[in-house]
Amino acid sequence: MIGVYDSGFGGLTVLRRLRHTLPSRDFLYLGDSGRGPYGGRDVHTILDFSEQCVERLFEEGCNLVVAACNTVSCVALRHLQLRYAGPGSPRRILGVTIPAAQIAVASSAGHVGIIATHRTIASNTFVVEIAELGAHRVTQRAAPLRAPLVEQGWESTDIARLIVERYLKGLEGVDTLLLGCTHYPLLMKAFEAATTAKVLVSIPRRSWPIDSRPGSSATRASTRRGPARCGCSAPAIRPRFTSMLRVSSARSSPPWATWPKSWAT
Repeated sequence: MIGVYDSGFGGLTVLRRLRHTLPSRDFLYLGDSGRGPYGGRDVHTILDFSEQCVERLFEEGCNLVVAACNTVSCVALRHLQLRYAGPGSPRRILGVTIPAAQIAVASSAGHVGIIATHRTIASNTFVVEIAELGAHRVTQRAAPLRAPLVEQGWESTDIARLIVERYLKGLEGVDTLLLGCTHYPLLMKAFEAATTAKVLVSIPRRSWPIDSRPGSSATRASTRRGPARCGCSAPAIRPRFTSMLRVSSARSSPPWATWPKSWAT
């Protein structure tokens, strides 16, 4: 069984694509909505949260966990890999940030814009990874209001449109805009209406090589920025507000069959 972990329900867009790509596999989705979004949290709190959630998925029988949250992929992936999926371990923990950088470079004519959470932007992961792939200019913008907007179900409102327009100011020169948060695809219509750039989402596609092997670009990038572990203790998972969704390969009608079409991006 494959575990998929996100700070809320934005990662369901990742789960849907994974399910289409791997229809014979069973999935367990954990959405930590009770403590998300993570983008405004400090690094060590994110490490604590991600440890708790990954451990929960391991307890449920998942030996492969995909960190669908870009903030977790940027800040905590290497720490999680070293702690739980080291040499000789049957467990694997994968991220989504490196494949997102790869598809952005492949699609861009030379200037990539990144819209993501504050913590993702502060990690500088996308800048480093894109620089390793090509001589592209990168302009980043933190957008702290967007994930909470989606969690509140306001993605189709005028408020959402105005916030998207405001955050895109200063990014007029980019030819490719990467939405570096799994919540943002639910705002795709607002993004496409507000920019002439090609808008990409960080959702796994059939050709995306999500790589957690030692020495891969995902591992190297996280090693450079891998924070030292602190002794802080984060609040425990709040079961009432944490989503646990099981998707069986035998299910004839998956739960997203009735989801809004905007979730299919």
